[in-house]
Amino acid sequence: MIFLVNLARVVFAPLLGEFITFFEVNRATVGFVATLVWLGSASLRVPTGWALTRFSRHRVVLGTGIVLVLASALTASATSIEMLMVGAAAMGLASGAYFVAANPLVSELYPERVGRAMGIHGTASQLAAVFVAPFVTLVLAAGPSVIARYGIVSASWQLVFVCIGVAAAIVTLFLYVAARSTDLPDAGASDRDLLGAVRREWRIILTGVVILGATGFVWQGLFNFYELYMVSKGLSESTARNMLTVVFGAGVPAFFLSGRLADRLPRVPYILGVLVAFVLSLLVLTQLSGLVPLIAITAVVGYVIHSLFPALDTYLLDTLPDESRGSAYSVYSFGMMIFQASGAGAVGYLTEFFSFNQVYIGLALGLAVVVTGLIGFQRLGRIPN
Repeated sequence: MIFLVNLARVVFAPLLGEFITFFEVNRATVGFVATLVWLGSASLRVPTGWALTRFSRHRVVLGTGIVLVLASALTASATSIEMLMVGAAAMGLASGAYFVAANPLVSELYPERVGRAMGIHGTASQLAAVFVAPFVTLVLAAGPSVIARYGIVSASWQLVFVCIGVAAAIVTLFLYVAARSTDLPDAGASDRDLLGAVRREWRIILTGVVILGATGFVWQGLFNFYELYMVSKGLSESTARNMLTVVFGAGVPAFFLSGRLADRLPRVPYILGVLVAFVLSLLVLTQLSGLVPLIAITAVVGYVIHSLFPALDTYLLDTLPDESRGSAYSVYSFGMMIFQASGAGAVGYLTEFFSFNQVYIGLALGLAVVVTGLIGFQRLGRIPN
């Protein structure tokens, strides 16, 4: 299920060029489309947190599967850029609600191995990101013949969302059957006061929002335009598109290993070390050219940024108590997503006036300031452990 909901979020990145051609719009506009996916992902997170105080986690997860099916159908039928924007936001709705409900559920299924469980869950998510570029390439190549034969849609890119919708329907059905035969945990049974959870756990929530809000803003602005950025560095379009596979492929071992490291290392220093490595790798990326150096630094950037996600989730979900976990996590998730969602739109706008390199150097330096402040707070003992 997480494979599909993450695929629904990242599938827009390799399709931005298709949207520019099909709808005859500029980069700023398609950047806003990508932003809407993540704004949609943010918008249902607090309502989902409230829903978790009334309904069991697995029922909410099943609901996200139904939303994903409907959103895929809407996006596949888009004939205008405005309709595509609505579809993009709807795709985001499913993913946001899923992560808020499923991450606490996974952590509660394996309370003694939270990092390991989050790492495995995140690895499945990351496989979708690895799969997205070849998946889109395959569908775009097969699209004309499929459309000519069956006439399902009018453009090859629309067929991508048809495939996601069909797969989501099948997986949601299987998840329903699995949930009926599983002895699910009731650790969240006492989590019935969303506002009370926020008041009690605001320091942990704020820490998570600052870390992933700022870092995610930069990451959103980077990966959504990674194909176009690589083209600006002299790579062919096909090679540039498959660089997304490299950056996301490096995240597969990152999720798997980082969750385990988060179980064994002091979590806050480990997270801060990952942030420093991301800033440095991004600065190096802006200075390199040529296929081999770009592949190497792309792998480093992909590994480092994806190491952050399971480490931070492990820190939050293992630190938050049972009576606050779902509610507090939903508010954190909403807050950090609001900040990071605008990253793609901001980069799309800025690249109308500056080069990609200039924009990414500026973002890296801005993030460095935030990380320096976090290190200072950690030294003063102001970040919750």
